[in-house]
Amino acid sequence: MKVVILCGGLGTRLREETEFRPKPMVEIGGRPILWHIMKIYAHSGFRDFVLCLGYRGNMIKEYFLNYEAMNNDFTICLGRNSRIEYRNDHREQDFRVTLADTGLNTMTGGRVKRIAKYIGEDQFMLTYGDGVGDVDIPALLEFHRHHRKLATVTTINPSSRFGMIESNSIGRVIQFQEKPKTSGRASAGFFVLDRRVLDYIDDDNCIFEKEPLERLANEGQLMAYQHGGFFYAMDTYREYEYLNQLWNANQAPWKVWQE
Repeated sequence: MKVVILCGGLGTRLREETEFRPKPMVEIGGRPILWHIMKIYAHSGFRDFVLCLGYRGNMIKEYFLNYEAMNNDFTICLGRNSRIEYRNDHREQDFRVTLADTGLNTMTGGRVKRIAKYIGEDQFMLTYGDGVGDVDIPALLEFHRHHRKLATVTTINPSSRFGMIESNSIGRVIQFQEKPKTSGRASAGFFVLDRRVLDYIDDDNCIFEKEPLERLANEGQLMAYQHGGFFYAMDTYREYEYLNQLWNANQAPWKVWQE
């Protein structure tokens, strides 16, 4: 099953890091967040990826073109009979990565539509190139196959960005909660989609989170897989620092794979 990752956005709210590189190449612990996302899926046996490139997509192409050399010791023979002998094996053996240019200004739905030719199966997975979590991928897939609808989105119970205060009529604080969980649920990406979902996408200007998902919901074809564990999206510099702090302290919940 293909895993499609949206890698084309501008990442404007993380301008400190994305001015010169695409957001999926912003590093956590010396590795692009894209690498972390791929490792989450690979841990469950999903190693066939399609990357939807846009803003500075050439940097992602160069990363994978140079991957063997940058992650192995090697011996290079120069001259007319040049060749390279790699001396050790990295742990990303058998990753299959399709890098597709989906346009600089294409919206999320349009990017998915553009890579339809690379999806040969009836179902595929889709996620964003800026969020990590300890999502149970096999359980997510089983949930999708059991309900037999066209689409599944992974949802989380997010924390409020602010401390919440309850006070009485004279202003005395009755309760204070620092960044409590909110009552609603939010999308964390990590979709499983039937190929027929592609028919809900019109053109490059289609935002996947708008008409396609709204229409699927209205038709009763969108189901929510409730993830109760860790999920964090790297949308701002503060979130970038937090994810790096977790990784550097060996407390990264999304690191479900073994070194």
